[in-house]
Amino acid sequence: MSIQHQMNLRSWTLLVILSLLWGGSFFFIGVAVGHLPALTIVFLRVAMAAVFLWAVVLVMRLTVPWRREVWQAFLGMCVLNNVLPFCLIVYGQSQIASGVASILNATTPLFGVVIAHVLTPDEKLTPARFGGVIAGFLGVSVMMGGNLLAGGQGIWGVVAVLGAAFCYGLSGVFGRRFARLGVNPVVTATGQVSCSTAVLLPLMLVVDRPWQLHMPGGDVILALVGLAILSTGLAYIIFYKVLAVAGATNLLLVTFLIPVSAILLGVAFLGEVLEPRHLLGMAFIGAGLAAIDGRVLTRLRRPVGAE
Repeated sequence: MSIQHQMNLRSWTLLVILSLLWGGSFFFIGVAVGHLPALTIVFLRVAMAAVFLWAVVLVMRLTVPWRREVWQAFLGMCVLNNVLPFCLIVYGQSQIASGVASILNATTPLFGVVIAHVLTPDEKLTPARFGGVIAGFLGVSVMMGGNLLAGGQGIWGVVAVLGAAFCYGLSGVFGRRFARLGVNPVVTATGQVSCSTAVLLPLMLVVDRPWQLHMPGGDVILALVGLAILSTGLAYIIFYKVLAVAGATNLLLVTFLIPVSAILLGVAFLGEVLEPRHLLGMAFIGAGLAAIDGRVLTRLRRPVGAE
C-alpha cells in the first residue's frame, strides 16, 4: 500500500480530533490516579474500551479475522501501544503533573521519525522533516517554560513518560502492518485492546488485589468511563484510520497537538491562563507541523505562475 505523506484536510481534521481525545486522557488519569493503583486503571481502561469496540464491531457487522498472523500482530501492538505506555504514563502521573506529562509525551515524534527512518523503506528522514520535528520540540520546550522538575516533581516520573513516548514511536511503525494484512481499523482497535485486557488481567489481580480496594467515587468512575470510551475506544478507531492513509510519521504529529489541546481546554473549562510562552510555543509547533507536512515549502519553492 502506498503511504500518503502529505496530509489532506480530512486527515488533519481526524488528527485534531485525536489530539483532543488523547489530551483528555491526561485529565482523566489525573482524576483517577490518586484513588486507584496503576494496573487497575489501565486494566479498566482497556477492558471497558474492548466492550465498547466489540459492540461497534457487532453493530457494523464487521468481519473479524482469526488468522494467527493477525492476532500475533494484535498482541505485539497491544504491548507497544497499550500495556507498556499506559502503565508508564499512569505511573509517571503519580509523580508529575498531568500537564507536564502531556508535554513530555510530545517528544514521541523525535523517537518516531528516527525509528521510521531506520525500520521503514518509505518514511526516510529528510532535512525539512527533521527541522520540523526540532521546531515542534522547541515549541514543547517553550510551553513547558523550563520548569520540568519544579515543585518536587520526580525524575522517575519524567523517565517513565519518556519511555511511553518511545513505545508510541515504535507502535506507529509496527501498526503499519495492519493495512497490509487488510484488517479494518475498527477491528484492529478491537483486537488490540482485547489482547491488552487479557495480558493485564492476571498482572492486575496479582499486583493490585482489586478486591481489597475501596469503591471509587462517582467522579473517578466517570473519569474511567471517559478514559475508556473516548480516549481509548473512539481514539483508536481514528488512530488506525489516520495511520492507514497518512503513515507512521504523520500520525505522530498528534503528540505535538496534545499539549496545545490540553492548554486550550484548561483555559476554556478550568479557568487557566494562556501565557505568552504558550502562544510562542504554539507558533513553533505550527511551524514544525507545516515543515513536516511539506506543502507550504513546496508552494514557496514553486516558480511564480506555475500550476
